[in-house]
Amino acid sequence: MTDRKSPVAADASADATIEKLAIVVVTYKRQQLLGRLFASLLALEQAPWRIVVVDNEHSDETAAMVSDFSAAVAGRWGATETDAAGGTARVVYAPQTDNLGGAGGFSAGVGKAYDLGAEWFWVMDDDVAVLPDAIAKLAKWTPHHDVIQGSRLDYDDGPFYWQYDFIVPLGIPNPIAPAAFGPSGYRVMDTLCFEGGLFRRRIVEQIGLPDPRFFIYWDDTMYGYLASKVTNPIIVPDVILRRTREIGNWDIAGLRQLNSTSDMNRYHILRNRGYMARYFMVHGDFRPFLFGVGTLATIAKELIRLVMVDREHVRTGIGRIFEGWRDSRKLLRDPDWQPMPPLK
Repeated sequence: MTDRKSPVAADASADATIEKLAIVVVTYKRQQLLGRLFASLLALEQAPWRIVVVDNEHSDETAAMVSDFSAAVAGRWGATETDAAGGTARVVYAPQTDNLGGAGGFSAGVGKAYDLGAEWFWVMDDDVAVLPDAIAKLAKWTPHHDVIQGSRLDYDDGPFYWQYDFIVPLGIPNPIAPAAFGPSGYRVMDTLCFEGGLFRRRIVEQIGLPDPRFFIYWDDTMYGYLASKVTNPIIVPDVILRRTREIGNWDIAGLRQLNSTSDMNRYHILRNRGYMARYFMVHGDFRPFLFGVGTLATIAKELIRLVMVDREHVRTGIGRIFEGWRDSRKLLRDPDWQPMPPLK
């Protein structure tokens, strides 16, 4: 494991970079947001090794955008070293025949970058914009750490609080984890967010690809949980990106907030707890009573979200919450379920 007591990283150097860095972007029917992300990627101060664009819509419009973006990237940074497939273009387009959701998209994108020979994977949705010095900020942590989560700004450029501490017995994020960073300059975490998370190839080799069966929600949380079994993931104060999609929310104590969501998300938030429990069983962390308490807390949170943020969806939302809970119990009894296999 990486040493938890490694020294605080030095200030980012303007020419610091990350070896064979593949940026993995997953997009679906949000071309306007994707265009903003592409513009921010072109403004990066350091060139990434590859940019893999996973298109879950497989649309002509996105394909044309990627083609134009690839030409702009080539004009800015030129070709790069040959990858395992014999290519030299920095931008790799990966259209999917079906909508795989965020989970399936990141599984496909990380798998594609892995096969090309990437050493580092920096993953993100299409509704963010990276900051110009983001790679240098992340690079300073890579000598001592294998999984790194940078900090983010919200869509209004205010600080975005992310629940980095996952309470494993309950299967829920810790809502009162301290926001401040300690004297080490970072915090060890046991989760991950695919909105800007960075991880090394050897982690993928040990824990496998992200699990596409989640479709959406908890997939990145569980990938961070699995990573914490083989290393010490960290969250750092360096701001590396900002969110670009405005989401309705309910502010809690000025910093934390409860965001609006969809009925599809509500279903998967509960359904995917079945997959979560199966992974906990594999690693000896499943505590049925405590996990049940966490499920009740999750249901309560979603009901509060419906009343406080998504009031117009109360009737349909309640149905999707309990449908997801019912299906999660089926997953607990699925005799054919297996965890994602390691790649080495």
